Amino acid sequence: MCGIYGTTINYSDNQIKSKLQRTAFRGPDKMDWKSYEYKNDTRITFGHNRLSIIDLDPRSNQPFSFLDKIKIVFNGEIYNFQELKKSLSKKGYAFNTTSDTEVICAAYIEYGEKCVDYLNGMFAFVIYDVEKQLFFGARDRLGQKPFYYYLKGKEFEFSSQISSIQLFNNQRLTISRNAIQKYLAWGTIPDTSSIFNEVKKLPAGHYFTYNLNTGEFKNKAYWDVDYQGNNKFKGSYHDAIQELETIATDAVKTRLFADVPVGVFLSGGVDSSLVAALATKTTSEKIKTFSVKFNEKGFDESIYAQKVANHLNTDHHVIECNYNEGLDLIENFHHYYDEPFSDSSAIPSMLLAKYTRKHVTVALSGDGGDESFIGYHRYNWVKHMNRIYKLPKPLRKLASSTLQSLPHYKLKIIGNVIKEESVNDAYLSTTYSPSSNWFEFEDNIADFEELKYLYHNNKNIFERVSDYDLKTYLNWDINTKVDRATMAYSLEARSPFLDYRIVEFSRTLPTEFKFFKNNQKRILKDVLYNHVPKEFFDRPKAGFTMPFKEWFKTDLKDFVLSELSLENLSEIPGIKPKDVQKMINQHMDGSWNRYGLIWQLIILRQWLKNNGEGFSIK
Repeated sequence: MCGIYGTTINYSDNQIKSKLQRTAFRGPDKMDWKSYEYKNDTRITFGHNRLSIIDLDPRSNQPFSFLDKIKIVFNGEIYNFQELKKSLSKKGYAFNTTSDTEVICAAYIEYGEKCVDYLNGMFAFVIYDVEKQLFFGARDRLGQKPFYYYLKGKEFEFSSQISSIQLFNNQRLTISRNAIQKYLAWGTIPDTSSIFNEVKKLPAGHYFTYNLNTGEFKNKAYWDVDYQGNNKFKGSYHDAIQELETIATDAVKTRLFADVPVGVFLSGGVDSSLVAALATKTTSEKIKTFSVKFNEKGFDESIYAQKVANHLNTDHHVIECNYNEGLDLIENFHHYYDEPFSDSSAIPSMLLAKYTRKHVTVALSGDGGDESFIGYHRYNWVKHMNRIYKLPKPLRKLASSTLQSLPHYKLKIIGNVIKEESVNDAYLSTTYSPSSNWFEFEDNIADFEELKYLYHNNKNIFERVSDYDLKTYLNWDINTKVDRATMAYSLEARSPFLDYRIVEFSRTLPTEFKFFKNNQKRILKDVLYNHVPKEFFDRPKAGFTMPFKEWFKTDLKDFVLSELSLENLSEIPGIKPKDVQKMINQHMDGSWNRYGLIWQLIILRQWLKNNGEGFSIK
């Protein structure tokens, strides 16, 4: 896990150094860059911030050269690299390190662009093919590792984080009004956009080539989820349980491999508990586990994590969080999340990473279980919505009008949702804020390619929303949150449920294997119950959140009112300051829960104040 950088722009050495230093937290063990002369006084520069995980020897430092044919910078882990290395060795390749970086190089020489099909991991890398005079790069199937790039003619620049590209580029870059609008609607900036008009993100599951001679850039998808529903599991439910446990056990086992200490994030929920259980099963060493504790009633889940840890006999660590530490993380948020990003669970994620890093360098997480096994609360809501949308349209409109006229804001929200034309539209409306009554842009913020995973008839509604969330919420939000939160403290996070084999397998299963009656994540739970008592989990599902709703009205009230004063709101492009101020007052007097809006605007204001200075907005 590291930070990568590269460019064909002739920056000075001091400028390159500054760009790498900006994201040095991603890889504190070694910072280095190398320039390769190209032609016509043009040079290619590759840079790298290394977090040493596998083969700690300096021989595996990057930028890395292989057979003088290719140069590479690589961020991530290839979990099947040892197996792939054996295969390539039989084909005559010799290896001088024990790293996965060198294996990627050999795989590229052997298989060309198809090398990505052989890689099981999380990754973003760029290879400079000296003979072909081109760049070849790729991003992992599910977008766990970030990849930003700037391209204008023969000027090309890429990085793990946008701040490295942003530096020294006031004349090249402009802040995107459209991206700000998308952020206000979605809480994050979807692929392939970024906060700058001129900077793009390579989509998950894509590779690219960039021809150095012509400046031609091409990208192509090499993997996708089976949203057509072509592959079906043929066995029984019992067969499916056995096969899932086999794949999941291997996914956990391969992610435990490292030359540094490894632990597990343990919330006490189904997903992280299963990861912890399989980790204890696949190693003789005592597993270290980590959870967060809040003192506020209704937010502390640490007791459940402790119960699971006691049963599995792990070395468990509980991290306490209070509003003072939360405020400190908020005020430095923009440095690590260098695009506007408003998932408030990023704060406890950062806190968890900060203290976990004191004990281990790698931590396994349970991310991805909900998207593959129909686990979110809103999927149960879809079940009820599906029934409502079978009612005649006039009856739905009447119910919508009635609910919207009632004083309780939650009923108003439900009324607003059920007025949509279809259950697909209703679900889409719950994933973003389509209302424009407090911001002024007119662009279509729900026009993107990923809608194809929701709007088709090849699968039932539960499978469609699951696919849609995998391609949107997981990619745009969860993976961004986890990458930035852990990298802020030089901690590598690995997610076994994001092994593409599990993702693909889950989509072959009948829906009732995953969601039966009111039992969500049915098959995942039944695998878990082979290792941890069922009664530990007889409680409602909880999210990983902080008590911001309460803090914004109490301990953090002065901070909120200062940051979001009418004067400061007036500096945020595209919003209606007086309308927003009224909404903030609604939160303070308890008439409407507006904490999500408040958090969004605090993050946007801080980004504009600290990261956006000197850039025009277009």
